[in-house]
Amino acid sequence: MSIEKKVYDIELLFDKLEIELATFTIATHLFCNAGCGKCCTNPTMEASPLEFLPWAFHLFKIGEAENTLDNLAKHTNPICFNYSPISDTNLNQGSCTTYKYRGLVCRLFGYGATKDKFAQLRLATCSIIKEQQTENYKAANEAINNGLNVPIFTDYYMNLSQIDFRLGNIYVHINKALQMALEEVLQYYAYRNYPE
Repeated sequence: MSIEKKVYDIELLFDKLEIELATFTIATHLFCNAGCGKCCTNPTMEASPLEFLPWAFHLFKIGEAENTLDNLAKHTNPICFNYSPISDTNLNQGSCTTYKYRGLVCRLFGYGATKDKFAQLRLATCSIIKEQQTENYKAANEAINNGLNVPIFTDYYMNLSQIDFRLGNIYVHINKALQMALEEVLQYYAYRNYPE
């Protein structure tokens, strides 16, 4: 399958997720605090290269893939390469520099569910939402287990891996995933014509 087709399929999956997330957040009244980037500063965040293929492809099309790959190689900070904190002293406030092209883990965290050992759905969200929106959080978990539709991490990751089994089943540090996505695109086009 071509890179263009994979990117198209990933973007369709992300579009479906955005609709589900919008419906879920309206029903639960859960929200991220404006400017909060605490989850982006997790130094152990993992992702698959496949979820960042649209980002890598976009950079390739605008002629920035190789330059970004070089900058990524120099990036020694363990927080996400694409996260921009407002200052060196306040890492938890900031924003994603490539929000439109953020990965699946970035889209799901906070508003997606996982199954616990008793097969009960549990909202996978941050301590800030749990502590500052306690009532909404509790009500959301109860509603989920009473049938409220919620995006489920495993379902979306299985759908993602069906687009490219190899890239969709590698889980590495988020910056390594970004690097691998860029390398995948650059290698693909090394001996192929530039995409239309």
